[in-house]
Amino acid sequence: MIVAIIPARGGSKRIPKKNVRLFAGKPIIAYSIEAARKTGLFDKIIVSTDSDEIAAVAESYGAEVPFRRPKELADDFTATAPVLVNALEWLDQRDCHVKYFCCIYATAPFVQPGYIRKGFELLAENNAVTAFTVTSFPSPVFRALKINKEGCVSMFWPEHENSRSNDLPEAYHDAGQFYWGYTRKFMQEKRLYAKFSVPVILPRHLVQDIDTPEDWETAERMYQAFQTGGKDE
Repeated sequence: MIVAIIPARGGSKRIPKKNVRLFAGKPIIAYSIEAARKTGLFDKIIVSTDSDEIAAVAESYGAEVPFRRPKELADDFTATAPVLVNALEWLDQRDCHVKYFCCIYATAPFVQPGYIRKGFELLAENNAVTAFTVTSFPSPVFRALKINKEGCVSMFWPEHENSRSNDLPEAYHDAGQFYWGYTRKFMQEKRLYAKFSVPVILPRHLVQDIDTPEDWETAERMYQAFQTGGKDE
């Protein structure tokens, strides 16, 4: 069985009702559910939530919400991996034996079915523990700057002050869209950044972290431009 798991707790503080807030005309969680459905890969699309409101919205877009997430896994400090372990164990206890799963974040309106399918292919081809989305930093991280207590600027890596950008290795960061996992191996490590994880490289125009109201506004502007230019799918 292949299952999509969408974590979506209630109680977001910086952006109230973040997971069901309207984004470009519909609840933001709807984009993740619809992308999962369009892949044609999943036997089940499950939303893990502690919120009845989120559950109702998720079900209206075709996801299943067969349980409520325990309170101890729905606070501000809970990482993603324990939430996935909880969902996978719940399914396994009910004879739903999941071979592969894909965790898709609820606030990922740029997520594309084609990249989800590519992630599954990379996971299976490489026999990896996990496969997840990354994108490149727009500037070389080894030329990064910091501001000290006196308000002065200095380099994190001063040894690269005179290095050419072209001579520095490209660096990537987690794009925060989805994480494929091979269940048997994942349940041994219970980590998304596993010993054997492979990257699903996304173009930067499909990546925007949404943690603050400013992030949200930026993402909506990006999405409007993305819609005009045509979807990657």
